[in-house]
Amino acid sequence: MSVAPKGRARGQAPTIEQINADILTQLASEYWAPHSNLPRRSFEPKVIEDVYHKELIQNKFAIRRIMLLEFSQYLENYLWPNYIPEKASKTHVLSIVVLINEKFREGVPPWEACKSKPEHFPGFFRQVMEFCLEDDEAKVNIKEQTILMGFLIHCFNSLEVDVIREQVQRLVSLPMWVNLLPGRLEKELQLYPKYKKFWNIVKKVDAKADDKTKAKNEFERQFLSRLIQCFYKILDSIPETGKIKANKVHYCERFVELMTDLEAQLPTRRFLNVVLDDSHVVVRCRLSHLNKRHEGKLFTQLLDMLTFYTGFEISDSTGTALTDHEMTDLHYDRMSSLQRAAYKLFEDLRRFSLSNVASVDTRKALTNHFEKLTASQLHQFAAHLHLMAPLPEETETTSDKEFLLELMVSMHERRQSQIQVLNETPLYPTDKLLWDENVVPTEYFSGEGCLALPKLNLQMLTLHDYLLRNFNLFRLESMYEIRQDLEDAILRMKPWVAENGETFFGGWARMAQPITAFSVVEVAKPNIGENHPASVRADVTITLNLRRQIKNEWEALRKHDVAFLISVRPMKKIGSRFNLKEEHFIESVGLLHVRGCEVEGMLNEEGRVIEDGPDPKPELPGAQRTYRVWLDSNQYQQDMAGTAAGGEDVYESFNIIMRRKPKENNFKAVLETIRNLMNTDCVVPDWLHDIILGYGDPGAAHYSKMENQIATLNWNDTFLSLDHLKAGFPGHDIKVTATDPAKQKPPFRITFPVTSGGGGKKRKKAEEEKETEKKELVVEPHVIPNRGPYPYNQPKRNTIQFTPTQIEAIRAGMQPGLTMVVGPPGTGKTDVAVQIISNIYHNFPSQRTLIVTHSNQALNQLFEKIIALDIDERHLLRLGHGEEALETEKDFSRYGRVNYVLARRLELLKEVERLQESLGVGGDVAYTCETAGHFFLYQVVARWEKFLSKVKPTATSGQRSGSEDILEHFPFNKYFENAPQPVFKGTSFDEDMDIAEGCYRHIKKIFQQLEEFRAFELLRSGLDRSKYLMIKEAKIIAMTCTHAALKRHDLVNMNFQYDNILMEESAQILEIETFIPLLLQNPEDGFSRLKRWIMIGDHHQLPPVIKNMAFQKYSNMEQSLFTRFVRLGVPTVDLDAQGRARPSVATLYNWRYKKLGNLPHVHLTQEFHRANPGFRFDFQLINVEDFNGVGESEPNPYFYQNLAEAEYVVALFMYMRLLGYPAEKISILTTYNGQKHLIRDVINQRCAGNPLIGQPSKVTTVDRFQGQQNDYILLSLVRTRAVGHIRDVRRLVVAMSRARLGLYVFARVSLFQNCYELSPTFNLLVERPLQLHLAPRETYPTTRKVEEIPFGQPLIVDDMPHMAQFVYDFYQDRLRVIQAKQGHQRQLQAQLAKPPVSHTPSPAKPVPKVQHVAKRQDSLKPPGTAEDTSEEEVGEKAENEKTVEDNEDVEMKEEGAKSE
Repeated sequence: MSVAPKGRARGQAPTIEQINADILTQLASEYWAPHSNLPRRSFEPKVIEDVYHKELIQNKFAIRRIMLLEFSQYLENYLWPNYIPEKASKTHVLSIVVLINEKFREGVPPWEACKSKPEHFPGFFRQVMEFCLEDDEAKVNIKEQTILMGFLIHCFNSLEVDVIREQVQRLVSLPMWVNLLPGRLEKELQLYPKYKKFWNIVKKVDAKADDKTKAKNEFERQFLSRLIQCFYKILDSIPETGKIKANKVHYCERFVELMTDLEAQLPTRRFLNVVLDDSHVVVRCRLSHLNKRHEGKLFTQLLDMLTFYTGFEISDSTGTALTDHEMTDLHYDRMSSLQRAAYKLFEDLRRFSLSNVASVDTRKALTNHFEKLTASQLHQFAAHLHLMAPLPEETETTSDKEFLLELMVSMHERRQSQIQVLNETPLYPTDKLLWDENVVPTEYFSGEGCLALPKLNLQMLTLHDYLLRNFNLFRLESMYEIRQDLEDAILRMKPWVAENGETFFGGWARMAQPITAFSVVEVAKPNIGENHPASVRADVTITLNLRRQIKNEWEALRKHDVAFLISVRPMKKIGSRFNLKEEHFIESVGLLHVRGCEVEGMLNEEGRVIEDGPDPKPELPGAQRTYRVWLDSNQYQQDMAGTAAGGEDVYESFNIIMRRKPKENNFKAVLETIRNLMNTDCVVPDWLHDIILGYGDPGAAHYSKMENQIATLNWNDTFLSLDHLKAGFPGHDIKVTATDPAKQKPPFRITFPVTSGGGGKKRKKAEEEKETEKKELVVEPHVIPNRGPYPYNQPKRNTIQFTPTQIEAIRAGMQPGLTMVVGPPGTGKTDVAVQIISNIYHNFPSQRTLIVTHSNQALNQLFEKIIALDIDERHLLRLGHGEEALETEKDFSRYGRVNYVLARRLELLKEVERLQESLGVGGDVAYTCETAGHFFLYQVVARWEKFLSKVKPTATSGQRSGSEDILEHFPFNKYFENAPQPVFKGTSFDEDMDIAEGCYRHIKKIFQQLEEFRAFELLRSGLDRSKYLMIKEAKIIAMTCTHAALKRHDLVNMNFQYDNILMEESAQILEIETFIPLLLQNPEDGFSRLKRWIMIGDHHQLPPVIKNMAFQKYSNMEQSLFTRFVRLGVPTVDLDAQGRARPSVATLYNWRYKKLGNLPHVHLTQEFHRANPGFRFDFQLINVEDFNGVGESEPNPYFYQNLAEAEYVVALFMYMRLLGYPAEKISILTTYNGQKHLIRDVINQRCAGNPLIGQPSKVTTVDRFQGQQNDYILLSLVRTRAVGHIRDVRRLVVAMSRARLGLYVFARVSLFQNCYELSPTFNLLVERPLQLHLAPRETYPTTRKVEEIPFGQPLIVDDMPHMAQFVYDFYQDRLRVIQAKQGHQRQLQAQLAKPPVSHTPSPAKPVPKVQHVAKRQDSLKPPGTAEDTSEEEVGEKAENEKTVEDNEDVEMKEEGAKSE
């Protein structure tokens, strides 16, 4: 099967020697390997035949053999280049199919080879279809048919690839209706008149076609219908009892998967759905023997998915979602037709015909009425309804009565509403679901078979379908994590059976406790229209005889925390071992039930819930604690129904309660959010709706096609000068309204020519006529009004010289519509985002912008840059718990902002009091915001107007006052005495009048702010004040996507509103977590007020983290919405200049992007011109061979380590420190968690306690380091047997793009240079020597230029022991120099006595002498000696402490899946 049982021993990976000796490796070296030393031999078809029959068929298509072929570039260099449709054999075609399927399984780009010769693909695809329909097993056996079925699935899931789409679309277009019964065809064409018109056109075209074209068209139109018949033949061959061929089961599963995939996308579903219905696929599958056998469990689950999609609530012709009301109308229409036919044909069914529909449309009622009819009568009945072909007169039917009855009943029975089914689904997982491998697979999913899981591909049917798929996947993915936690906690508890038959717990778990008492205390009555209780509450009592810290953790359980109630009834006696390799977990521990619950709170001594709040929790006596919990009412109702039917009462059997870490336990809140969205009218903006579902014009939401484009926008401080503006719009004519060069200064308002949205020939013609006009931009310089005389009144300004592409991204972000910005590493994504936010803030002061990111770190980086721009901090708000990490003195959290407003209010009232004193006004006008408002209106405004009347020239007199009049009559001179003097310059009237108006604006702003803060005097509680701040005061609100998903309900209830969304790290956010922020507000009059959606990300870097391989690969859950939009062809702005790395280092990854160049400062700044001191090259690939005969090792499953690389990397780090490199400028990265722990251990042994060396900035994995950078990166790739997950080019891009100035990669070169996907990077790396070239005479920093050769002969390091010896000697030399300088101080000598490198290059205790490193290799101890910390111990320690991070878990499992 597709899933390996947990704990199964894996086959040992082959050594590099075994791989080199393999026959496939030898063939590859002769015929197609890219870096072979042998001369390339010419193409021989026999080679393909031999490889296929001897290596694939004989080994039953073993994954290891296919992997070896695929990695050797068999497809790219041999199969496809030599494929000629007219000459190719079946073996050649199937070999290509196997290799493409393997590429999909490996997760590498599958169609690149086919794109090299796209003209051959139609012929190839035709051959594939012919083999799919081959019913002679001697020619194409059932295993090969299954492989071909998998290939078809991959084709239909690659509709964005032009060469694929052109072929598969023909198979599912309108002409496929030739396979329908004539009566059914006529009925369908009458229903859809536009189809009838197209049908007539098809017939006319066919009449004119030649015989060859007709034959081709007929084959394509009948392909899927004939494939269904082939499937029936195999399905019917499966017996009811007895032995069953596994290959037949796999074929049937694959076929149902294919049909489900076709039904789940509108372009493939539109015409196929009728054909499937006409062929009765679902009915035939339901009645099949396979559906009733235990071997067919997965088949049955897949069939349930197919049944769901064949009856999905959508109009196939228009693609619009059908409401419950419309679905009911369709059901009644079908039933009416049925009743009329029954009345006409059968007198016995008159009563049925005249009954009301609701009384006869259940399965039971329909079966009771129809089973009276004979098989021939049922056939006649079905034929009348165009469900079966008409029977010739006086002929008995050959169809089975059971089939005909099921056909009639399933077509007409009342269906339960999909939303009703969802609302009755329990949110918590149960034991049955948690350990069902078909829906929650283990981490060892190999990627071969299929699973009963929904897929996230390019297109969805409706928003309901979109949300439902994400709901199911999110629920199942969280189940996988819950299952791991349950297994860990229960095994730690060691449940055994005592002699008296009771359960005894021989161990303990931090996260689980035995239940002392459990009772259901309340079952509320159901709400109207529901059949489950409104709520169910229970009390759980446990005894906390634990150490204080853990007891505090249990007592800290808060409201809404999720816990799990577990029933175990073990069969093992006390002291027995739990061996999961030989028995399943459930049988091993005696697990009976698992149910979820939500904590309401802990009970006090009176039995009342202790409420969360600012007050300290009361100290409770004793060790017993009781918690009030909410149970899932849907699950409770189902369980009680089971108990009433004679089953066990689940709620009498619980004996363990398990809690989870709060950060990992938010699944229920997210699921509730998705379910609430599905129960409301999801009002997505019209301009976004079709794009989210994947239909229509991908560019429809681009600003250039929006009806509400804005012609003139204030670009604020975006441009540093007019020259910068001109450079930012190359190819445009710039017309400046101000002719005086002195006035041609920023800020600028720019007027763009606007085109009306929509299509049409007239519009296109008008656009062509205005092409020249389009290129003209009208630029209007303007002066920001004076804000006051104080230095802090001056606006903060942008200092970044944006590139033309960045300016286009900013322009798109300011306009309405969808903006997608692809930001390669170091291209200023955050700066662009901040400028967009600032420009929207200034152009649309009344609009509110929501900022969403994946991580708190990214949100904080964004916020720190926003604070530096001209944005009033009272309009900023940061939601969630990440604000603690903000590197600012100010608190931007909700309560931090409330405190800021209250403090600011007092400051402003003091200013009002000072103003009052300066004006000599009596009374307590600065007591409240309200009194201050009256003071402003009656005292301040009156004086200002009087001042204006005196100094401004009147229309009648025409006299103009002088600047001295301003100083004389200005009413606020005394108030501004504390401003820089003199306030008025006295040089000109206009200048002084501008200063006076600025002073008045300063005063006016004080009172405007007080008016905004007035509500805080009326609202007394901190909660009310924070809500007011969020819905009224804040203009820029920031949160993580997780916070948005968790708090949607609360935000909607408080009437939270926003106009724009900006998402950073969009390519790292789960699809559903990207979608939810669009719907954090209620629609206004049925319309969304959302105007802009700006997504900034990089789909060429790592995707969202999905822990389970099956969900990640099979369901494509790792695909972000950003990535899906890119695949669909939504227009993007690709930032094209990086400013992070040296140009030479950037070449290692810039090939992955469209025209990625360098920013000017990379060429101009000195640090990029200077060489890396001590190194000959600024980047280098260093080949690391086996050490003591060992390359990679695996102390624990998928916990990969490489001792030689770890020692080499640490030795190089020490060398750099001895040259003077700052430790904080060096980071050590690796691609595996095991290697990370090994390197940390080596550093702790060698360097940590040594003040000369210390520790690097970070030692972590590539995945964890995404979004960060450092000057110098040392990278260990670990693997020596298989490339591993660095083969994912996205991980390679992240790894290569973290370094600014120097990158040194340690790897087995012979392995990685042969990898097709990595070749653009490794071809550059191998151009330089593969041995480390050092210049030890230099020190940090150096004046040597990067292109200059270091002085003297470079030191060429042969291998790791050589490096270890050299560093030891180098260290001793430095030590002697230091000692000579400082006069042999004993204290320093004691500190530095330990040398950094021992004679044992393993994670060992340092030993005084190291001379034996190069000379006596026999003394080098293998890992795991008694005195050393071995790799195995490092691995075990890491596993036991559960320090494995999320990404890294995924990395290890991915490797296991591929090597399985």
